[in-house]
Amino acid sequence: MPTVLEFKESEMFSMGVELELQLVNTRDHNLTAAAPDLLAIVKEKAHTGDIKPEITQSMIEVSTGIHKTHRSLLAELRSIRTLLVTEARVLNVGVSGGGAHPFQHWSERRISDRPRARHVSGLYGYLAKQFTVFGQHIHIGCAKGDDALFLLHSMARYMPQLIALSAGSPYYQGVDTAFDSSRLNSVFAFPLSGRAPFVLHWNEFEAYFERMRTAGIVESMKDFYWDVRPKPEYGTIEIRVCDTPLTVDRAATLTAYVQGLCRWLLSQGPRDVTEEIYLAYTYNRFQACRFGLEGEFVDVATGMRRTIAEDILATTETVRRALGNEAALYEVEEIVSNGNEARWMREQYAVNRSLPDLMWRQVLRFRGEEGKT
Repeated sequence: MPTVLEFKESEMFSMGVELELQLVNTRDHNLTAAAPDLLAIVKEKAHTGDIKPEITQSMIEVSTGIHKTHRSLLAELRSIRTLLVTEARVLNVGVSGGGAHPFQHWSERRISDRPRARHVSGLYGYLAKQFTVFGQHIHIGCAKGDDALFLLHSMARYMPQLIALSAGSPYYQGVDTAFDSSRLNSVFAFPLSGRAPFVLHWNEFEAYFERMRTAGIVESMKDFYWDVRPKPEYGTIEIRVCDTPLTVDRAATLTAYVQGLCRWLLSQGPRDVTEEIYLAYTYNRFQACRFGLEGEFVDVATGMRRTIAEDILATTETVRRALGNEAALYEVEEIVSNGNEARWMREQYAVNRSLPDLMWRQVLRFRGEEGKT
């Protein structure tokens, strides 16, 4: 019998990034359905990676090639950023990161004219337009499916850290949600969201997928909106909890941090991860979304309770000793010290209490022109 869901071997700890980006007009800084025009222009330009439409026409997705180092990943992200910013100016369009547009209304969005987008819209109704939120997806290469599943579950313990470090969607539909990351509430509305089933061997995961496919619940891995999912056709795990950062530099930093964590986890000897790792998962996830770095982290195995910020600093110290990954770890510690981007957004909004002005400041921050008006 042929393999149901073959896991393609890839180089261990290789990494790649996908970023979902906002397209806003230069008049009132609301979202604009500019993706078809921008993609048509970009298609004619030489570039690395991939730039393609997303669920609605006010967003695009960019993805990098495969990288071994933080330096090369950052260089490609900056190159793609420069291309997008340059060509978007021709259309009087701004490009921005951030997990959610602060004041757009979902009912005004247009579904992209492509089969996958039409399928999701037909299946999920208004949730498809509400899915105009923006995330960073981090891919880490694995040599085999069992490695991928081990890392998928082991990384569950660090999901609150990644949510808090990347949180950048405090405003939604024109109000401060009181969440640092409101974006994940939109994702959680989908029935196949949350966490993957606890299996540690690829043949068991294949059997699970085949049962779901035979039952007509899913057609492919794209139908799972889990926080972390295996991506067998790439030979990776895909971490999906991060809001899109406001700069490509931060996107590269978060990816390098994940790479370091995965390398450290696989260096620790016997694989003793159990399903108990999920006992406080939903609680810790909520704390990270709601309170960001000041949220509470509970380690059920040890009974330890501390802030997510404290947990990050303890982790970077451990990983530093194991790997010496100074550059990315230092930048992660800077985020803990200076605050995440939700904090930056609230500070910017406090200047003149204008969400359109905040949106434009985000555009300038993405361009690397922060401080200009």
